[in-house]
Parts: sequence; structure tokens; C-alpha cells
Amino acid sequence: MTVIEAEVHTYLRSFLRNQPHLTWPHHLTMARLVARALRLKRPALMQTGTADGYCFSYLTPGLLFARPVIVVAPKTKQKQLLDSAIPQLKEWLDAKTSVMVWDQLKQPAAQDLAAYSSLILVSPQEWLRDRLLQQGCFPTGIPTIFDEADDLESWAREALTLRFTPRDWNQLLNDYPQQREIIRDVRVELTKMLYNRPQNPYECLLLNQPEQEILQRLFRVLQNISPHHHFCQFFQQTKEANQLFWADIHRERGEFTIASSPVSLAEKLAPIWQQQATVFIGGFLDWEKDAPVYRQKLGLGEMTCLRFSPDRDHNAIHLYIPDRIPMPNTEQFQPALLEKLRHLITEADFEQSLTVILVSDVPLKTQVTTDLAGKFGSRVRLETTAVKENGILVCGWEFWRKHQQDLATPQLLVMTTIPLPSLENPVVAGQVAYYKQKRQDWFRLYLLPTALRELQRAVEPLRNNQGVTALLDSRVSHRSYGKTILAALEPYARVGNWNGVCQLLRFHVDDSIGIEGDF
Repeated sequence: MTVIEAEVHTYLRSFLRNQPHLTWPHHLTMARLVARALRLKRPALMQTGTADGYCFSYLTPGLLFARPVIVVAPKTKQKQLLDSAIPQLKEWLDAKTSVMVWDQLKQPAAQDLAAYSSLILVSPQEWLRDRLLQQGCFPTGIPTIFDEADDLESWAREALTLRFTPRDWNQLLNDYPQQREIIRDVRVELTKMLYNRPQNPYECLLLNQPEQEILQRLFRVLQNISPHHHFCQFFQQTKEANQLFWADIHRERGEFTIASSPVSLAEKLAPIWQQQATVFIGGFLDWEKDAPVYRQKLGLGEMTCLRFSPDRDHNAIHLYIPDRIPMPNTEQFQPALLEKLRHLITEADFEQSLTVILVSDVPLKTQVTTDLAGKFGSRVRLETTAVKENGILVCGWEFWRKHQQDLATPQLLVMTTIPLPSLENPVVAGQVAYYKQKRQDWFRLYLLPTALRELQRAVEPLRNNQGVTALLDSRVSHRSYGKTILAALEPYARVGNWNGVCQLLRFHVDDSIGIEGDF
């Protein structure tokens, strides 16, 4: 080991000996690898799985490094670091490194950031905006650590999405009073065309050629007057290759927002990774150690990749996959699903724990809520954090991911289907069409990776209390990708029969009762 790796190893090992709650066995390995990446200015990617407290493994080299280091993390994670992890480490290390929060600084010059040793906390939105718009706030060459990089694709897509909202339409009328008539006519005509199209549960529509031609008419007028106006820039982006162009419908207000975003992010993102060495840290970035799909989608080149093995003794979930559930795309699925859900909740007979039921399909979500409310009454709630201690929460995967921290850990988590993005969603269908046009495997590159990340993150709260997860999608047993789905849920103990599930839920019995091993 060289000096920085050895120093990091020694200090962190001493710190961990005085922190008995930090039991993750890979702290020192990760810390040395982060230190090496900082020293050599080489990119790295690390998948931590269900690890808790891994932030000490990148903060230690960040605080001991003799030059500035940028940590890109969501503001909720920044607060956790500033309230607990960073003060603890700084006191133990006696580190003089200054810690700066970007949005609290008074527009520091780029050269000032690179002038002295510091740890700079930045939100993903601020960092991506700076790099993608070439604002120059962050000097090139400063090693950068991306925490919670599971969401990097969605952060980048949002940063590259342009929108034209109802407020923008009103502002357009104020900016160009002499063109009010054509602006109003275009808006009214487009509203009529969008609202005359068949409604879908996702309340969004890909813009067709006639609708784009209406906007083109307005663009020709405004381009001659103010080519740099927001509308002109927006419309020009929609004409680039690799763009999705859609409208989000606000039906209750009779309005819409039009939006444009790249389908493939790799071309836009690849140049920004050349400007600094970046360490990507996330729980579940890819189902393979080398993260080939993750790296391809984000335009990342070759790098050191590591996936830490999970703690099978303490982080296993109990997984129940019942037999003879019809396929989700059949008419028999919905009645069989509702019957199974009623059976699961009734037979489990536990009154003091939360039950969460995850439903991908938007209409089915409402139907499940209505059906269960008819039997279990006010215990059943739809997508709300105001749920009783023994409540039954029906929600989508995104809601569960965003509000896990606001809810009690369920003793039973029911996944009605594998969370593959629905092709009935026009935006999803547009992305699939792009992959097909490029003759790429749209299922392996888009649908499956999205589903795997959702699955892994959905069950994470249950790993600490080893709760029961029921997967009611028979495709996991009858499709070739089923083994990949099961591998993504590891570590787990397979519950071999329903009696085993009831015993686990009622009495928290030993894992050996009615349980098979991983397979």
C-alpha cells in the first residue's frame, strides 16, 4: 500500500474499533480503493448492496486527501453526512480539511475551489447542470465521488429535459403582444388535438406529426423575432436526433406541458466524465459486477468495478412465490390476484404490523384498493403516508421508494408483478421504439435493468427485520429472465409453503421452519 491508502486504512480501522454498530465487513477494502482512485485519478465503480454506514469508507480518504474532493449527493444525504458522519470523522482524524456545502457558498471562483484541501458537498442537480451547460463553476480535474449513484440516470435525464409549461405559454403572450393571436390559436388548437386523443392512465402522449407541425408554425414566427427565446430553444431541441417529444396532460385544469428529452444519455454524458476522475457508489447499479449495462447507458468507459458481497446471515429476506398464479397478461390474473391478496392478509392474521402491496399497473392499483377496502375497511389506504400501524398500504413502486423512510417497516411486502416499465406508457414505448430502431436489445438494456433496481430497493427495508416478501408474478418461474430476478433479490431464504409464511408473520419463528435455501 502507498502512503494515502495506508493512512486511510490505519485511521479508519482505529475509528471502526470504537464504533461497534458499524459492522459492515468491507469498510477498509472500500476505503483503500477510494483512496487509490483519488491518488491515481482513475474512475471506479462500487456496488455496496444493502450496506449501512458505507459513507465512512469514502469520507475518510476524502478528508485525508491533500487536495480538494467533490462529493455529489442528494441534499437529504448531505444532511446526514453533515449532522453525523463528517463531525465524527473530523474529530477522530483531527482533520483540518474544510467542509463546504456548495449552495451555501457565495459564488466562489472556480480557481478558489482548487486552491486548498477541502471536501465540497454538491447536489446532483447542481453538478450536472454545471457540467452539461458548461458553466465552469467546478474546475476540471477535481476528483469527484457520486453517492447514491443508483439514481444517476434519472438525475441526468431530468437535467437534460426541457419543458414548456402553462406558465411559459402565459409568459409568451406577455413577451410578444403583437403575436398574441397566433400564440393563442396554436395553444387552443394543440389543446383540442391532445384532448381528443384516447386517454391513457399515465396522462401523457407522444406528440404526433400534426401536433408537431402546429408548434412548427409558431416556431417560424418567433424564430425571426427572438431566436434565443426559451420556446425557440425548446423546439430546436425536439428536432435533434435521439429525442422524445411528449405532452403531460393536466386534465383537471384543462392544460398541458410539452417536454423533450434525449432517449439515450450516453452521447451527452460521455464528455463530462473525461473532465475528472469519478468514483460511482450505489447499492444496486447493475446485476453484473462490471456493470456493463449501467456503464453503457451513462457513457462510462473502462474502470475499476467492485461489487461487495451481502451479509447472508443478517440481510436475508424471506421470499414466498406461490404456485399456479396466472400470467399477468391474461384475463385470469386480476381475479386470481385479488383472491390471493385477500387470502394472504386474512390468513396471516397479524394486527400490529404494516402490510405494503406494490402494484405497477395504474388502473389495477385502484381496483386492488377498492377490493381490499371492501373486506378490511379503513385499514386500506392508497398512496399515503397517513396509514395506521396495522394498515394495508397499496401503492406504486415509485411512491414506496420515495416514502420508505416515512413509513414503518412492513412485516409483509407483496409485489404483485415484476416492475417492468409498461409499454402502455407512451414515454416508455417511445424509448423502446428507439432501441428497436438501433437494433438493440431493448428488454436487456432498458426494461430489465429498471425492474431489477426497483426490486432491490423495494425490499431493502425488510432486510433488517428479515420480513416476508411475496412475489405473485409467475413469470419469475416460467421466463428465462426469472433467474436474474431471483439473483437480484439475494440474499433470501425461500419460504417453501404457506404455513411457513403464517408462522413467520405471526411468531417470527426461526428461519428453518418451512423454509428452503437459496436456489
